[in-house]
Amino acid sequence: MNLISVIGSGTMGNGIAHTFALAGLRVNLIDISPEKLEQALDTIALNLGRQVSKGSISEAEKNTSLGYIEVFTEMEKGVADADLVIEAATENLAVKLNIFKELDRFCKPEAILASNTSSISITKIAAETNRADKVIGMHFMNPVPVMKLVEVIRGFKSSDDTTKTIMDMAVRIGKIPVEAHDYPGFVANRILMPMINEAIFTLHEGVAGVTEIDTVMKLGMAHPMGPLQLADFIGLDVCLAILNVLQEGFGNPKYAACPLLVNMVTSGQLGVKSGSGFYDYSGENNELVVSKRWTT
Repeated sequence: MNLISVIGSGTMGNGIAHTFALAGLRVNLIDISPEKLEQALDTIALNLGRQVSKGSISEAEKNTSLGYIEVFTEMEKGVADADLVIEAATENLAVKLNIFKELDRFCKPEAILASNTSSISITKIAAETNRADKVIGMHFMNPVPVMKLVEVIRGFKSSDDTTKTIMDMAVRIGKIPVEAHDYPGFVANRILMPMINEAIFTLHEGVAGVTEIDTVMKLGMAHPMGPLQLADFIGLDVCLAILNVLQEGFGNPKYAACPLLVNMVTSGQLGVKSGSGFYDYSGENNELVVSKRWTT
C-alpha cells in the first residue's frame, strides 16, 4: 500500500493524515470545504513543528511529510487510485452509509475501505458496499499522532486477508493494533462511555463537584485525565452519540445517557470544541478552569 485517502479533515482526519505521511506514505486528504482543508494543513504543520521542537523528528522529516499530503474537495478524484481509504467523517450513521456507498463506486475493486467510527456497526456500513470482505474498522485514538492504540474492528464479513493487511499497516505507521469484533462500542467505548456517563450522573446528583470527581479518578485510579475533562476533550456530542448507539444496540437501560449530558449537548456546551463544557476553555493559558455553572 502506497496511497492512502482520508475522508474528513477535522481533528481525527488531519491526525490520521499526519501519521501516515510521517510514516512515508502518500496521503490524499479529502473534504468538501477548502477552508477546512487549509486549516487541516496548518494544524498538521503546527503539530509536526512541535515534534521538531521536541527533537522527535527533524526539520527535513517535517517538510518531507508535508510534501506527501495532497488535498482534494472532490471525493471521486481523491480516492480513485487509493489502496486504502479511511473515513473520518462525523459520527453519524446516515453520513457514513452515504460515504461508503460512494466509495464503493469510486474506488478501485481491490481497495480496502476503513472507518474510524468509534461505535457504529462496521457490518452495517459494509452492507452498503459490494465488497463487505474489504470493509473494516480502524479506530484511532485522539490525538492520533501521539496515541499508540488502533482498534481494528472486524465486520461480520471482513476477511482474514483484510484484517491482516490493516493490522500490519497499523504497525507500519508506528501504532499498536488490537483486534476486536463488531459489537456496539467495540472495546474502548463500551467500557469508557458508561464510566463517563456515571461521572456525569455523580455531578448531576450532587455527590461531588467537577474538580472533586476528576481528582478522585486521577489520584485514586491513576487515570491521566479525569472522566469529565476527558468527556470535554472527546466532545460531549460524541459521547452522547456513542451512548445512544450502545443503548440501541444492547437495549439495556444502563447505557441511557444522563439527562445532564443531554441538556448540555442540546444547549451547545460540547466541551473543548465549543469553548465550554464541564471546564471553560476561553482563556489563553493552559490552566484548567471549571465552568462557572459548576462553581456557583
